[in-house]
Amino acid sequence: MHEMIGFEPAHWPAPTRVRAGQTLRTGGVGLPPYDDFNLASHVGDDARTVAENRRRLRAALRLPSEPVWLRQVHDVEVIALPCAQSEPQADAAWTATPGIVCAVLTADCLPVLFCADDGSAVAAAHAGWRGLAAGVLEATVAAMPVPSERIIAWMGAAIGPDAFEVGPEVRTRFIADDPTLSRCFVAGRGDRWFADLYALARARLRRAGVTAVYGGHACTYRDARRYFSYRRAPRCGRMATLIWITPA
Repeated sequence: MHEMIGFEPAHWPAPTRVRAGQTLRTGGVGLPPYDDFNLASHVGDDARTVAENRRRLRAALRLPSEPVWLRQVHDVEVIALPCAQSEPQADAAWTATPGIVCAVLTADCLPVLFCADDGSAVAAAHAGWRGLAAGVLEATVAAMPVPSERIIAWMGAAIGPDAFEVGPEVRTRFIADDPTLSRCFVAGRGDRWFADLYALARARLRRAGVTAVYGGHACTYRDARRYFSYRRAPRCGRMATLIWITPA
């Protein structure tokens, strides 16, 4: 099913009617620095290349529809799908409609997928540190039409805790809201800190009532063969993290 493109299925106990996972940087037609499976139209890549990569994505995964590509702005807007806009501005989307494909694009930021335990609703969220601190994951949980204790989550690949160096303002932003999150930061040189996006996300999800959380082991920065990384190379492509309910 996935021979033509790089794709990592989500490893979580979702119902069989739910399909989900994250693309890798391999299997496309892009040229450097977007080589080779870039799926983003906003990073400077040739539009025809992006269109061909998106065609390959649809064909290889047998998607029931074109993914709903969001205009992501590191905020907390969550949109319900389907919607009238072709490319809505939001950092998360949810749907209870089979055949609608939720998607987010990342290259270091954390993609998080959500699923009701009976497969009746799914969601995808883009969580950079700003969106994570602002509450995009909590907003996504709140938007879904099921209680939080019935939601499971899967974290795709993001920049790892030994590579995500941030300034003191980032740590201050998180621990001002929850002092226990200081454990998610390790001191670096000078006033710098290494932040653990995965641990921060798990803590925020737990506070929102989601305790069944999977994934969160890769590092986009360290694994140049499999992943794009904006911090490693600012001119780069984006991976897509997708989820959908299969039509009956």
